[in-house]
Amino acid sequence: MPVIVQLPTGKALTVRGAADVFLDALGNPNAVRNYGIGVGKTAERLGEGRPLATVTDEEIGEALELLWGTAAVNTWNSRRAAVMSWLGWCGEHGYDGPAVPAWAKRLAVLDSETPARSKMAIDRLIARREVHLREKTLWRMLYETVARSDEILGVKDGLRRAPLPVKAKGARTKARRRGQAREDFVLEPVYWDAGTARLLPRLLNGCPRGPVLVTHPKPGPGKVVSPRDLCPDPGLARLSYGQARALLDEHTAVRGPGTGWDLHEYRHSGLTHLGEQGASLLILMAKSRHKKPENVRRYFKPSPEALAEGTSLLASGDSRR
Repeated sequence: MPVIVQLPTGKALTVRGAADVFLDALGNPNAVRNYGIGVGKTAERLGEGRPLATVTDEEIGEALELLWGTAAVNTWNSRRAAVMSWLGWCGEHGYDGPAVPAWAKRLAVLDSETPARSKMAIDRLIARREVHLREKTLWRMLYETVARSDEILGVKDGLRRAPLPVKAKGARTKARRRGQAREDFVLEPVYWDAGTARLLPRLLNGCPRGPVLVTHPKPGPGKVVSPRDLCPDPGLARLSYGQARALLDEHTAVRGPGTGWDLHEYRHSGLTHLGEQGASLLILMAKSRHKKPENVRRYFKPSPEALAEGTSLLASGDSRR
C-alpha cells in the first residue's frame, strides 16, 4: 500500500524540512537508511535552517567534495546519487532549490583507467588565448609537478622557486613543541620545469602573499572565509577544488557540461609520459611520492630497446664475448 505524505503548504522549505519530507516520502525503511546518510550529512553541511531556495549548485558540489571527496569511489557515487534524488524530488514537487553541479561527476569504477592526455593536447589547451593566466598556471603546475590537485591549490605565500613544499595526502603532523601550531605538518617537495617557471611570476604579480591561486571576484558579504584562505592585499579567496574542476570542464567539455577533463588527469598524464620516456620506477615513485611500488608500476613502460638491453644481461658468457 503506497505511503501518503502530507506535503508542506507553500513552496518555501528549509534545508532540513526538504530533507525530512523527502525521506518520509520514501516509505521503505531500507531506502530511508540508504539515502539518509547522504541527505542528512549534506543538509547539516549546508545549514539546516536555511531556505532551500537560497542554496546554490556550487554549494552542493562543495558539500559533496568536503564530505566524501576522499572517500572510496562507491561511497562517493552512492552519496552523490542520494543527493541527486533528493534535489530532483524537490524540483518535481515544485520546491525551488539547487542541483548537483555538472563538475561533481560520478566517478569511474576502480578497474577503469584514468585517461592519459597527450603532451600535444595539454600544450594546446594551455596555449589557448581564451584561457586565463590562472588556469594556465594551475594546469601547467599540475602536469609538471604531477602533484595532487589539493596540494597545488593549497600553495600560498608567493613561493617562486622549485622545489615547492606542499602538504601531501595523509601528511604527518610535526612533533609538537610548546607554542607550535596544531596545523604544522611535515611538508614534501614537488618540482616543476620551465613552463611553470615562466607563468608563475606573472600570476604572483598581483598577490605576493596569501594563496597563489585565487578567485576573481571577492567573496560575497555572507561568505565566511578563513584568514589563511584569503589573499590579504586584493581580498580574494583561495580557488576551491570545485571551482577549479568546473573551470577545466568549461574549457574541455565537448558533449555537454560534466564531460570534460578531470584535474587528476594531469597527474596521470605526467607520470605516463615519464614512464614512456624510460624513467625508472624509483624516479616515478620519488616524483609522484607514492609509497607503494604497485601504485606506480602501471606508469613504468620501458622502451623495446631498454627491454632488449636488459635481456642481453641474461645471455651466456660466450655469447657476450
